[in-house]
Amino acid sequence: MKILVTGGTGFTGSHLVRRLLQKGHSVRVVDVQRGLFFDELQRLGAEIFIGSITERELVRRAMKGCQVVHHVAAMFRKVNLPKKAYWEVNVEGTRALLEAALHCGVEKFVYCSTCGVHGDVKLKVADENSPVVPEDYYQYTKYEGERAAAEFVKKGLQVVTLRPTAIYGPGDPERFLMLFKMVASGRFLMFGNGNIHYHPVYIDNLIDAFELAAQSDKGSGEAYLVGDEKPHTLNQLVLSIAEALGVDLAVRHYPFWPLWVAAVACEVIYKPLPKEPPLFRRRVDWFRQNRAFSIEKAKRELGYQPKVDLKEGLANTADWYRANGYLPGRMPLIHKDSAA
Repeated sequence: MKILVTGGTGFTGSHLVRRLLQKGHSVRVVDVQRGLFFDELQRLGAEIFIGSITERELVRRAMKGCQVVHHVAAMFRKVNLPKKAYWEVNVEGTRALLEAALHCGVEKFVYCSTCGVHGDVKLKVADENSPVVPEDYYQYTKYEGERAAAEFVKKGLQVVTLRPTAIYGPGDPERFLMLFKMVASGRFLMFGNGNIHYHPVYIDNLIDAFELAAQSDKGSGEAYLVGDEKPHTLNQLVLSIAEALGVDLAVRHYPFWPLWVAAVACEVIYKPLPKEPPLFRRRVDWFRQNRAFSIEKAKRELGYQPKVDLKEGLANTADWYRANGYLPGRMPLIHKDSAA
């Protein structure tokens, strides 16, 4: 098949492009930047268009003749970015893609949203029917993208929406790297009790879901939470990373709210400056917001089954970080006193 992947030179998109090329598909990519994996994907045979999904003529050219579209591109969270930038890409850009897909006769459109549309999960475990309560403008615009997709389903376009949990794996130069670096030091500062749940999804598991969403005759007009088999507490997560790194980790607990106040102050100080603050509320909310989801709907309707568990996924990620110079080589066990 001929398949278009938006955001295809980034972390998630590049994994999807590689998988599709391995399966023998012809793959086109639209991305606003060359990204870390541009040269590799070009060597593998991807046809890459550099430009924004808001450029309608570019989108039409890239989509012409494609049977499937995987829409991964998004304006991701940046502290000082104006709301207009999020709206133009995550809502208007998505709408431009949907219009082009309908015009070009695309058979299936897979939209990558986020579990973040459910905000801070107040129940023990959230599912697709849980309240939609986005807590920042990124999450809000991703849900507005879902609403735009629903309009085109009524016009006859087959659209499946995926809401991934916290994506990680080899090739990720940002999301989990900070966690790995903090754990690698042998001491982790946990703000709060660490019993808040966090729900990761290993990149290969997520790519399985993309493929299933494109292939299934079910799911049009539906949204699916996609994660690993189960969530983990923050305490469990950092200790599992320590195991993957071979580090004996001391976890020290501190109150959360002083950190939150410091993040607010940091945002205020950095607001007139061109750089992002080193500390901001969205970052520190990782210690506070509960993220635990049911993936039963994706299992039942799409046949989704996460194959890589946390232990294997973290080990693979650690190996990639070392091999690419993000972390030093394997460390000997460091024996420390028990956590405070």
